[in-house]
Amino acid sequence: MNQTVLDAFNEQINEELYSAYLYLAMSSYFHSFNLPGAAHWMFVQYKEELQHAEKFIHFILERGPAYKLKEIKEPTNHWPSPLDAFKAALTHEKHITQCINNLVELTLREKDFSSMQFLQWFVDEQVEEEANASKIIDDIERIGNDSKGLYFIDKELGNRPNMEPSSEAEAN
Repeated sequence: MNQTVLDAFNEQINEELYSAYLYLAMSSYFHSFNLPGAAHWMFVQYKEELQHAEKFIHFILERGPAYKLKEIKEPTNHWPSPLDAFKAALTHEKHITQCINNLVELTLREKDFSSMQFLQWFVDEQVEEEANASKIIDDIERIGNDSKGLYFIDKELGNRPNMEPSSEAEAN
């Protein structure tokens, strides 16, 4: 694996692990507001981000080199409102989308076509990630300050299925 691509993939592992930390912090935040559905939704998101990091790790290992873990910065753990927390999640997902797009550009420039093919899953995933956060924001904005509406949104968010462990994680 080209060293430039390897370094960039190692950076993306860090981005994915930070994403997990951020969503775990958001889960805690929602628990403090007694919004168990939103807390659950963010906890599932946390587990999904861990799986994203695992995908990068396993891909690097399949290519031969070792991955390198870096320090993960502490995430924010307070937002002015539940709506602001979801807006922060959307902003973060847009950042991750840009990171993935930058990786695609890099792999194309470096002619690392297997890495570019690997990244296609993440390109598609980011479309879904942004759409999910946008829908929740739209729903919360639609209800405004209606606590009953927030209650029903929270119930809906609590129905998000739990993540199954990845097959790679089970193998290790």
